Amino acid sequence: MGEINTSRRMLRRGALCVAIGLCFAAWQPAHAANTDGSVVGRTKAGATVTVRDPGTGLTRSVTADDSGNYRFPFLPIGRYTLESSKDGKPVGDPVNVNVSLGNATTVNIGEKSGTPTELEGVSVTASSVVTAVDVTSTETATNISRDQLARLPVDQSVQSVALLAPGVNKGNAGFGGISFGGSSVAENSFYVNGLNVTDFYNRNGFSEAPFAFYQEFQVKTGGYSVEFGRTTGGVVNAVTRSGTNEFKAGTEMTFEPGAWQAQQNDRYWDGERYITSSDDRYTRTKMNVYASGPIVKDKLFFFAMYEARGYTPRNTDNTGTVMTQNDTDSGFWGAKIDWHINDKNLLELMAFSDKDKNIGSVYNYDFDTKTTSAKNDEIYSDTGGKNWNLTYTSYLTNDFSMKLMYGRNEREAFTRAQSDLECNPVARTSAVPAPGVPLGCSTSTSVQKRKDVRKQGRADFEWNLGEHLVRFGYDHEVDSSDYQRHYPGPGAFYYNIYATTPGATIENGGVVPAGYTAYVRARRYEIGGNFETTNSAYYLEDNWSITPNFLLNVGLRSDAFDNKAGNGASYIKMDNMIAPRLGFSWDLHGDGTTKIFGNLGRYYLPVANVINIKQAGGLLDERTYYAFNGYQILDRNGSPYAMPILGPQIGQVDNSQGNGTVGDLRSEVDRDMDSVYQDEAILGFQQAIDDKWSWGVSGTYRKLHNAIDDMEISATPQCGGNGYVGWVMANPGSKVTVYGDTNCDGKPDGWLTVDTSKQGWAMYDAQGNYLGQRGWKKPKRTYASMELQVDRAWDEKWAFNASYVLSWNRGNAEGPVNSDTNFDDTGRTENFDDPWVNLSSGYLPNDHRHQFKFRGTYAINKHWQVGADLVLLSGSPITGYGVGNPYDATVYHSYFICVQNCADPVSENRVYQSSPRGKERTPWTYNLGASVTYLLPVSDKNNLRVKLAVYNLLNQQRTLGVDQDLQTSVGGTSSTYLQPQRFQSPRFGQLTVSLDF
Repeated sequence: MGEINTSRRMLRRGALCVAIGLCFAAWQPAHAANTDGSVVGRTKAGATVTVRDPGTGLTRSVTADDSGNYRFPFLPIGRYTLESSKDGKPVGDPVNVNVSLGNATTVNIGEKSGTPTELEGVSVTASSVVTAVDVTSTETATNISRDQLARLPVDQSVQSVALLAPGVNKGNAGFGGISFGGSSVAENSFYVNGLNVTDFYNRNGFSEAPFAFYQEFQVKTGGYSVEFGRTTGGVVNAVTRSGTNEFKAGTEMTFEPGAWQAQQNDRYWDGERYITSSDDRYTRTKMNVYASGPIVKDKLFFFAMYEARGYTPRNTDNTGTVMTQNDTDSGFWGAKIDWHINDKNLLELMAFSDKDKNIGSVYNYDFDTKTTSAKNDEIYSDTGGKNWNLTYTSYLTNDFSMKLMYGRNEREAFTRAQSDLECNPVARTSAVPAPGVPLGCSTSTSVQKRKDVRKQGRADFEWNLGEHLVRFGYDHEVDSSDYQRHYPGPGAFYYNIYATTPGATIENGGVVPAGYTAYVRARRYEIGGNFETTNSAYYLEDNWSITPNFLLNVGLRSDAFDNKAGNGASYIKMDNMIAPRLGFSWDLHGDGTTKIFGNLGRYYLPVANVINIKQAGGLLDERTYYAFNGYQILDRNGSPYAMPILGPQIGQVDNSQGNGTVGDLRSEVDRDMDSVYQDEAILGFQQAIDDKWSWGVSGTYRKLHNAIDDMEISATPQCGGNGYVGWVMANPGSKVTVYGDTNCDGKPDGWLTVDTSKQGWAMYDAQGNYLGQRGWKKPKRTYASMELQVDRAWDEKWAFNASYVLSWNRGNAEGPVNSDTNFDDTGRTENFDDPWVNLSSGYLPNDHRHQFKFRGTYAINKHWQVGADLVLLSGSPITGYGVGNPYDATVYHSYFICVQNCADPVSENRVYQSSPRGKERTPWTYNLGASVTYLLPVSDKNNLRVKLAVYNLLNQQRTLGVDQDLQTSVGGTSSTYLQPQRFQSPRFGQLTVSLDF
């Protein structure tokens, strides 16, 4: 009896192994390109393995090698049938295989077994095995399909999809964006069908196709292959829908009525309303129609979509005196053509447009009576553009494949208003008394026009050499920006009114005259030209199956960046940036259920085009300061408005940030500058519990090296305080070589080197005596995390995913932007304006200690489904910024506050104390989304889906960001420090109705 029980246990275990794909251990490297997937596995040696897409007729066949290994690279994502045969006889049973984006599906086909075996309600077939864990992958990534999104309460945007991945969060600044693994929002890359659509001007944003045009997303959070680069954050990779042999059509309508939105809260501080938002509303409608099918059966297919959008938001200004009613009525479209020239050659053309036009009508508004007066302005904005790429895929031999791609990505940004010729923008801090009428007659703060065009080409190759899978390629893009910008109004000035105290020292070093409690900054900011950047890279990768259970991934990428000035000359040029990547995956038990994986990699970040424009484009940034003499009430079109009355000028005109000319670039750029790069280490474990459940844990460590930023070199080793160079793009804390004054006669005459870790900043006493030099600290940023994830796959009944990330993000520099001070000029931060700004190390703005994410779907019956998505996020650090430092500078946003003798004009008599990073935190946030979906098969081909989703169901409107200015002038404590400024969006409802024919 004991032997019988033992045999039964062995049979049960063996059948379960087959059920979840565990019985055949041998596998090959299984990397996939950025637009498709692959199928690999093992069968009988010499067998012919055939994969076929039933929808398009695409058929490919290969011959298994002497060990029975086979591989199908570069397969378009979709569902396939796989079968094996030898000598005209089938080997095993045909298998249905799902090919997903960027992944490999491992299928082992053995001897034909006949009737499937029934085991505990699970149907198993011993002839084929599909592994439950991808034991060939060394990266951390999350795949989200169109079908999954239809079952979940996920808003219709790429950013919302990316936020489903562990460790991905919204940025903590007013300019938005998403943060991957502690990186800033300006370090990510976005692709659609292999086309890079990342905003290269400021690197915060991307071009978006109509959301219903996407088929699948892959969110890469670490360890990605050498074919991906130009990012120290994360990668969002998407592919679009395609046509098949079946004619299909459909429509989808999305409604977000204003009545389904919870009222935003007005915000009060010291009893006064400082943010007026309770009257803000919007209505959004979208309707798309699509058609797809064969142009020539089994050969030529099309997919086409058009989406009409209506978006009509209305928003008040913070004082509640101006109402802007916007109207967007744009048509977005997407199209895809697939030509299967034959089974070994494919050609596809993808195109989409996200061009959008908006008109904002501006009215005077009475918050108390909820009434608007006559329209006094109109603001026009054009964004987006057309995008396309052409991709050719070829199976040159059974072991050698090629993919070629060329494409174009456009992004336009053009904002202007009717009032631009006659109205200057005016703003005030809340501590300055309000005039009782609107400030200025313009709600626009800039007149700017920009068109960014990326021309991209790449070639990718894959060569199967037995135990070695070799992948290599070349990627090249030319990114050009045509740019014009200035402030509106006479003289193109922007007036800002700040509260202060008599005798206080303001940011240009001037002293506020007696009797004045506020001052005005009149700023001109103008730039224009055409600017180009060329990025290129080679990569080589070997995926070596050292043993049947152990894969070693060895890769090398060489990047080159060339940012050019308006005259076409190289401004910042770097090449031979070698990025090694080393990864491994160990199929621990040799059965495909459990793997240990790891990855070491280096990643380089390119310089954004905004640097070319503002540092090498003749930037005029002129700031003049005046005492504030009250308001002058004027009239425009029957509407009163207030302008500041300028008192006596305070200090000198400051044009140190740009005097309108392109200087000698040799004096503005470090000749031997190093690039910005990040090193990353990942170690992880993943296990399949059964055919549905899996779990994993991983640890990640990231360290950012270098920064490219502007720093003011005011002293040199040769000439001391007389060796002023000016603002230089360089690596702070490193040796900087620029063209300057070597013989101390006041004229640049040769190359000089300044070790900015020790020198470069001239210090003076109150009498102007030179005291010596000081250097900068090197930038540093580290991120360490532990990630735990549990997943249950959808089985037509329910699905569930949960993740927890514990992380620490420390350093003295967030990255190329400053979230905590809301500064989004990528690469021109305040971090290194003087040596004392970056003295403080601590927790950085994107540090969230705890991140919980839960999502799932449950099918009540075949017609009804419910879904939920819950995110719990701990708060981000708050820093109390001061002005000035214990030495000689009066720079805004310093890590010192004056506590004694602050009005003393002799700076060394003042007493400062440190104000470290992250001494307080914003509160935890909770965001729950819920959905109910009704499904009805109208007929065999007509399927109706109705989904009602509610986002932020509990209507949490917690604080996301606060005023971090503890002092706005030396010793002048700000009354609005810690004032909440950014909040969770209120609850809103969304109804989506789709019908497929």
